[in-house]
Amino acid sequence: MNGEFRDRVALVTGAAQGIGLAIAQELHARGGRVLLVDCNAAGLANAIACNFEDDRSRVHSFVADLGHPDCIEELSVKVAAAVPNIDVLVNNAGMESDTPFGKISVEIFNRLVAVNLRAPLLITQALAPLFPADGGAIVNISSVHADHAFPNSIPYACSKAGLVALTRNLALELAPRKIRVNGVCPGYIDTPMWDEWLRSAEDPDAVARQTQELHPLGRRGMPQDVAMAVAYLAGPQSAWVTGTCLVVDGGLTVRAHP
Repeated sequence: MNGEFRDRVALVTGAAQGIGLAIAQELHARGGRVLLVDCNAAGLANAIACNFEDDRSRVHSFVADLGHPDCIEELSVKVAAAVPNIDVLVNNAGMESDTPFGKISVEIFNRLVAVNLRAPLLITQALAPLFPADGGAIVNISSVHADHAFPNSIPYACSKAGLVALTRNLALELAPRKIRVNGVCPGYIDTPMWDEWLRSAEDPDAVARQTQELHPLGRRGMPQDVAMAVAYLAGPQSAWVTGTCLVVDGGLTVRAHP
């Protein structure tokens, strides 16, 4: 086991499945004590039972709907009671919405902004006092949608672009505390959320082929691809890196399209 996160505590939101679960597994495998947060209580319990049986002593779980500020405040109180401090915060929890421009409602827009953008700000505010005097690391999971336009993605893209801006500004605000803040912008990643969206497509096989071909490296990403990037940004190898967003997209955004 790589022990670079030994004696360090990492909190990961949206950790019941997909990217969040992969991040928690990676940090745990490297010696970290992980706090998994998700709104899906059953999914969270199943994720822990199926993936952390080798060492449950370094795993804690918290159920919270991060779209509600009161839940974030309650979460911070529970975390403070469970651990003396946290060293790593990964704001991964997020929502997607494949909504045509003419059908974007106030409710859809507000819900995505609440979960994808407002929640990382409020969580960081609530948990920053738990970071030790020698600092730590925060990693926000944004998306290539933050800088590139895709059809039917306005609420999602706006929230993820805002998260990139939040990342840069938090890096400046928290630098005096020696807390580094960075982000990851993934391309298409094979997750349960992706699978659910794919099943709703008119021709799932065609969409699967198309999205695979969009990436010059010839495949969609896996949650572990993002988890490895997070481990770098949260670890000692990136000690002089803050305020940046690492694109992890298999080359998706470097390809020129007619």
